[in-house]
Amino acid sequence: MAGKRSAGLLLFRGGGGEVEVLLAHMGGPLWARRDAGAWSVPKGEYLPPEEPWAAAGREFEEELGLPPPDGPYVALGDTRQSGGKVVTVWAVESDLDPDRLVPGTFTMEWPRGSGEQRSFPEIDRVAWFSPDRARERMVAGQRVFLERLAAHLAGG
Repeated sequence: MAGKRSAGLLLFRGGGGEVEVLLAHMGGPLWARRDAGAWSVPKGEYLPPEEPWAAAGREFEEELGLPPPDGPYVALGDTRQSGGKVVTVWAVESDLDPDRLVPGTFTMEWPRGSGEQRSFPEIDRVAWFSPDRARERMVAGQRVFLERLAAHLAGG
């Protein structure tokens, strides 16, 4: 069986000057008190035959509650995270207002072993970061997308 796959959209703004990227803080009780390594490109899992590009847009809307911005989109390729999941990302220039976030939810047993199911937001907040600040907070396996975006913006 093939490993898990995710696709997502990395929004950026300030393409002509100071660049910032939009990251999402993972929701739920396991991430509530974490900052470093708890932020991600807005993304989600998909199963073939769904195409990664279609999944990226669908997941953006499911997780943030907003339609994906209009392109043009820049393919940043994919990477394999430490857990084995392959993540495919596109970048798009857009200026989303974090206050407009309407996150999707997921259900899990909480507290563990209680038998009680509770609902939590998939993402509890989004924020704009400079690439350096984003690198400090991002899931380590996704930092390569910041490098690829920087190379694209530098004309490489």
